[in-house]
Amino acid sequence: MTAKVVVLGAGYAGAGAIQQLEAELDSADITWVSDNDYHLVLHEAHRVIRDPRVKDKITLPVHDIKSPSTQFVEGTVTGVDTDERNVELDSGDEIAYDYLLVGLGSQTAYYGIPGLDENSLTLKSLDDALEIHESVKEAAGEATRNDPATVVVGGAGLSGIQSAGEIAEYRDKHRAPIDIYLVEALDEIMPGQDPELQGTVKKYLLEKDVEILTGDPITEATEDDIQFDEGDPLEYDVFLWTGGITGRDAMNDCGLDNEHNRVTTEANFQTSDDCVFAIGDCAIVDQGNDPAPPTAQAAWQAAEVAGENIARSIRGQPLATWTYDDKGTLISIGDAAVAHDIPLVPVDTFNSSAAEFLKKAAAARWIADVSSIGRAFDAWESL
Repeated sequence: MTAKVVVLGAGYAGAGAIQQLEAELDSADITWVSDNDYHLVLHEAHRVIRDPRVKDKITLPVHDIKSPSTQFVEGTVTGVDTDERNVELDSGDEIAYDYLLVGLGSQTAYYGIPGLDENSLTLKSLDDALEIHESVKEAAGEATRNDPATVVVGGAGLSGIQSAGEIAEYRDKHRAPIDIYLVEALDEIMPGQDPELQGTVKKYLLEKDVEILTGDPITEATEDDIQFDEGDPLEYDVFLWTGGITGRDAMNDCGLDNEHNRVTTEANFQTSDDCVFAIGDCAIVDQGNDPAPPTAQAAWQAAEVAGENIARSIRGQPLATWTYDDKGTLISIGDAAVAHDIPLVPVDTFNSSAAEFLKKAAAARWIADVSSIGRAFDAWESL
């Protein structure tokens, strides 16, 4: 009997795993399910904040990624019934599976802070990036030099820093009256990272006239201002929150071991149910002392092994163990970029044209891997 394999999500994890499954399984019945009929190169989605035209370069149609034999279903997953082995969709339809790979990604975490969910924008999708662009554009259009618009970015991790950099580029390109604040509850931006990297990124942000507020957690967000534990409230026109992630609501009652709706797995991506595997932001993958990070880099690496392991499970073979290999950090601040801890590079942190090239090359390589070299070349100037 042919095994029914269902893959949920068209992010880095899902897109990469689909291609590996197709390579491994000649006769399997594969179904790919996603909210949208395209893969978004999410770690470049912040570029859309400055220029919406970039969207055409960083969205790859699923039919350019999968083979004709793989069925694609566009729909939002609302639940997973591991007892009945069914995936439930918002349309009311159900998709049966023998093996399931969950790569649904994450949603924004608000940590119970009053008003944060209702009053902030997020950056988890293409629609989010377009909404941020329109909100910044509208706020700038109503502002004056004497009364500039205030844009606040909450959370100074990769997403927050890159978003602040794009807003700064938009401001400078359009000579728009905008004040930009980057807010971080902890004492430093990019918490937990190397101090040299933190310092270099901070220098670039300050050069782009981004004001940095650290060490004072947000306690509440209203329609008009953000309130802090100690400092004075900060009025805003646009508020973007990038401060954390949690699992998707669809995994609420799935019956799998999880933490905050992020499914826990062994290093082989197998969950508490032998027929269900999970990768990407929706999973907490055991790596010993610390789980794999919820990054594009980790999901990209994991996809190949996860696809291989589902094939191994179908064939009754032992599963392969995955170990995350940190390839370093590449971060853009507008048109500039900073690279840190890149293998075979003798300098720990650098911020030159070489860093900008590496940042572009990483995105272009992914696009080429899952789609085509032609698409990668076409996207190069937008990355």
